[in-house]
Formats: sequence, structure tokens, C-alpha cells
Amino acid sequence: MDINQAIIEHAKLSAKIDEHNRNYYVLDNPTISDYDYDAKMQRLVELETDFPELCTPNSPSQRVGGEADSSTFAKINHPVKLGSLEDVFDENELRSFDERVRKLVDAPSYTVESKIDGLSVSLEYVKGEFVRGATRGDGLIGEDVTANLRTIKSMPLRLTKPVDIIVRGEVYMSQSSFAKLISIQEERGEQLSKNPRNAAAGALRQKQAKITAERELDLFVFNVQRFLEWEGDVLSSHIQSLRFLEELGFKIVPEVQIFDNVDGVIERVRIIGENRHNLPYDIDGAVVKVDDFSMREVLGETSSKPKWAVAYKYPPEEKETIIESIEIQIGRTGVLTPVAVLKPVELAGTTVTRASLHNQDLIDSLGVNVGCTAIVRKAGDIIPEVVKVNSNSLQTYQIPNICPQCGGKTVRDNGEAAIRCINSKCPAQILRSIEHFASRDAMNIDGLGPAIVKQLVQNKLVQTVADLYKLSVSDLLTLEGFKQKSADNLVNAITKSKSQSLDRVLFALGIRGIGRRSATLLCDELESMEAIKTANLERFQSIEHFGEVLAENVHTAMRIPSMLNLIDELKQSGLSMEYADKTTSAKSNKLEGLTFVVTGTLSSMSRDEAKALIESHGGKCTGSVSKKTSYLLAGENAGSKLTKAVGLGVSVISEDELQGFLLSGKVI
Repeated sequence: MDINQAIIEHAKLSAKIDEHNRNYYVLDNPTISDYDYDAKMQRLVELETDFPELCTPNSPSQRVGGEADSSTFAKINHPVKLGSLEDVFDENELRSFDERVRKLVDAPSYTVESKIDGLSVSLEYVKGEFVRGATRGDGLIGEDVTANLRTIKSMPLRLTKPVDIIVRGEVYMSQSSFAKLISIQEERGEQLSKNPRNAAAGALRQKQAKITAERELDLFVFNVQRFLEWEGDVLSSHIQSLRFLEELGFKIVPEVQIFDNVDGVIERVRIIGENRHNLPYDIDGAVVKVDDFSMREVLGETSSKPKWAVAYKYPPEEKETIIESIEIQIGRTGVLTPVAVLKPVELAGTTVTRASLHNQDLIDSLGVNVGCTAIVRKAGDIIPEVVKVNSNSLQTYQIPNICPQCGGKTVRDNGEAAIRCINSKCPAQILRSIEHFASRDAMNIDGLGPAIVKQLVQNKLVQTVADLYKLSVSDLLTLEGFKQKSADNLVNAITKSKSQSLDRVLFALGIRGIGRRSATLLCDELESMEAIKTANLERFQSIEHFGEVLAENVHTAMRIPSMLNLIDELKQSGLSMEYADKTTSAKSNKLEGLTFVVTGTLSSMSRDEAKALIESHGGKCTGSVSKKTSYLLAGENAGSKLTKAVGLGVSVISEDELQGFLLSGKVI
């Protein structure tokens, strides 16, 4: 294929992928299977690999933000000011706004829309191509977050018309994405994000766009900042501009309605407020705007706010209840977290019975004790929290100085609010650590969930994660609920986990603050467990993007005898202590220059293991069959890829033939 053919195919593929992204992320109406979508994306990446000049910043392949990395955010002067709105809090203030408007213009119509609780941004497009994006900042100067914005899949990188336009939108995190983030932060022992808005703001300002992509941000566009005219498209009202934005491919703020009287406005604001807890994202109010742009010109604005719009703010729903008891939960890093057990109360659409009290500092500041009356609300309308306590008690609840699970001593680290159990053999910590070790992002031991972990620990079959690799089928058959097949499956899953790479092993060990990304950063620099064990603090601190706290945590962990003993046990059990990404390429170059596609069910290994084997000998694996494919490695039920390979004349081989070639060195 020459460059001209590649350009044509790349353009067609990009347009198709953009269309499918819009159907999926904007219209919520997917028209293609994940499999077919992945195949198109894989082909796009192949073209960009062969012809690097095709890989532009707005290519669909750049959504993951893999190369986008910045240590600072440049300042951007907004061509059009991103102003704020006047807040109103009751019906009378809405009527006063209407009266002020009607003194200057006749028969105004108003639009009413939800006020998304996120981070305001401006997006600039030149000839339909996204060129720049910035945070609101002070309205005049914002920060350049272009690379991070490109990772948001609902934001079009190119528009359906080659227009020059600047729009304003709100970046937000959905409640489901926020709940997922909180779960990850709890698992890693990290500080929990306070609410979806703060989480979205933090994600958008990540120095590595790859991390932003992992946070699953979304975007609603709600305003045209600058647009003159394009082939007869002249915008004269807010409703018209929203329709135009939707035609261009934007995900616009939903369910905007228009009214010609203030009574309709007030009723709509009330309905939005009543239903806001049923939305999959947070709103903190409703926005009322004069629809006609010429009327807006007449109304004008103050030095800081337009006179043609107001933001109605809903108060957070708060309820009074009783704190019936306080329980202590113990995490895998030993942190004792107090949880208030509440007399059930209906709040933001759900029944709330528990609320985290976080730490002793919060308890002391609120004056919390068992039996007191508490005011509770949902932070970000999601996480129950105690905001006030009505109590005459002079005492506050004290987190115990001994662990309620094991009786071990608890300590409070300098500079931290957390109180920890320091007994490494604490049953609660053991449970959490084994659950973490087996989790998908760690060793990915299929079938080893919390209930089974609890069984194993209670029956003294497992006391550390190293004991997992000593389990036999006969051990499992002694437990309630296990049959021959389920026991076989679990033992096989545990055995299979031995092939996981060192970065996963390191993450699975549960070192404080070490997540998947930081584990990979560590392994990229220090390519074996032995190198990590023997490195000094300065070496850890020198790792880019690692940070002093993480460096201190790893350095400390690698000097704890129980941690070193555990690592030795895992090594003896057959777990990899060398970083696969660094070592596999050294096996041979027998497959160098060859491109493979793996499909079907293989008998001696998984498809991922086959791909790793091929790549370790210099070969390349892709997801779709093309004329450039050297071999199709096919197992049972190979399906459409086998049919396509035969049609294209691509050689089809079995796993035995692959293994035979690697042993003999003869051409397949």
C-alpha cells in the first residue's frame, strides 16, 4: 500500500470510528459490536504504525492519551470571556429576574436547562478540527488542557461541518464512574475524592493524559461562545444554537425547554429539582436564559455577570437521624475507618443506614458520639456523610487504641489522620489483602471472591497470599459448596496467575499507595524484584512521576522482614520476579518481521499467552486479518478470522506448528 491509498483508507476509517463514538457516547445508540469496533481501531493503528504521518492529534487512536504528557499547564487567554451567572435561591428571586428583563424587552421567552455540576471549559475548532481547550480559570485566563480533553470520548475531535467555532461546555464525572473511582481509591488506601465535581476537576488537570482517560470523564456542551456564519448558518437564539451544536456532533445539555412566562419557568425548575436524584450525573441547579440573542444584546451585562440569565441553586437535601452505633472497618493497609450506623432515613432517593466518619479529626470536630442526633446528607448526592451533630455530651467517640479484630496495637502516623493496626497478622487485614491480591487488576485469580477468601481464612487453609499457591483440590473439597469441578477450576486459576508480570505482582502485594500505574513506572526503571529490594531511597525518588511519598513507602516496605519473606515464598511458588516487558524481548528474534493474528480456543495456552510468546520472540500481534498478516494462529472455533485469512491467502498454523518452529528454528 502506498501513502495515497493509506490516506484514503485512514480517512474513511476515522470517519467511521467517529460516527460509532458519537452513536455510543453521545446518542447512547451503538450500531456496531465491540468486536467490530476494536477491529476498526486496530486497523487504524496499523495504518498509523506503517505511516506515522497519519497519526495526528485528532486521530481517534489518540483518545487514550498515551503520549500526551505535560508537567505544567500553559495559560490561555479566552477570546470570549467565560462569565459566571447570578445565583437565585427561591421563586421570588426568579420573578424579580423576570420583572427586570421585561422592563427592557418585550415578550421574552426563557430556556430552562439543568446546571451540570462539573468543570467549565472552552473548546476551539478551526475548520471543524479541535485545536485547543482550556479550563474557565477566572473567566479571562484559563489553563491549556487540550491533551486531556482529547481523551473524552463524547467530545468530537472533528465536527460534521468545517466551521470555525468556540463553544463552552461542562466536563463532569458520572455517578457510576465516580463510584468506580471511590472503590479503587479505597482498595489502594488513597484519600477519597470528595464528590464527582472535585474528581472531574482533578482528573482533567492530571499531568498525564493517560490517567485522565482512565477516569472516564464526560462532557455536555451548552453554549456557543463565538461563531459568525457558515454557508447560511446564522444563529439567532439559544434553542437554535443548541440544535446547531447537536448537528455538529456535540453532546448538548439535555432536555432544554422553552417558556414564554415565568410561571412555566418556575414549574420546570421545580420538576428538575424533584427529579435530580434520578439522573446519572450531578446537577447543582437549573439555568434560566433569555432565548433571543438580540434581546440579550439589549439586556447587556454587569462587569462580571450577564443580565439575561440566572442560575437557580438547589439546597442539598439534609435529614435528621440518630447515630445508633459506630462500627470500625479495617482495610488491607490496617487503617481503622469509623462508620456511623444510622436509624434508617430517606435521603436523595434512597434509604441511608450508614455513613463514613472518616477519621478521629472529623469525629472530634463534629462532636460525634453514639446516641446523638445527626444531620446527614449525601456528598455529591452519592456518598452519605454526617455534616452536623446535635449533642449535649462533653465526650466524643474515640477510635480504639487496640484493633477490634485482632487486639493488636493501633498507631497514628505523623502527619496523617489515619489510625492503623500494625499487626501484620490481623485477620481483617489478611482478608482484605488476599481479596486485593486476587483482584482483576492484580493477579486476576478468577473465582476467588470475598466469600471464598473468608472460607479459606476461617478454615485456616490460607493465612498469607503465598498460601494460595499451596492449596490443593483435596483442600478445597473440604469446604462447603465446593465440588470437583469448582475445586479444579480454582486451583487452575491460581496456577495460571503465576504467569502474571512483575508489575502486577508488585501491585498485588498491597504496598501503600502503589497502584497499577506506579507499579509499572517502578518496573520500567528497576527490572526485577531483586533490584527493587536492594534499591536505596534516592533511587526510588529519581523515578519520574513517582513522588517522594511513594518512594518512601516502597523503600520502607522492602525493609520489612515479613514482606521480604512473602516475596521469597512467592518466588519459590513460581511467580515471575523479572519484568516481562523488559525480559521477553531477549528470548530470540526468530519471529522478527512477522505479523500474527491469534484466534479461536487454543489447547495449551490462552490467546494472551500465545501473543506474549510471539512477541517475546520478536513477532508482532494484531487484532484483525489483512494482506499484511504473515500467519493466522488458529485454535478451535476460529470463526470469521479464519475465513478471511483463507480468502486472502494468509498462512494458517496451529499452536503445535508455532512451538515446533520456535524449537527447531525452521521456517513455518
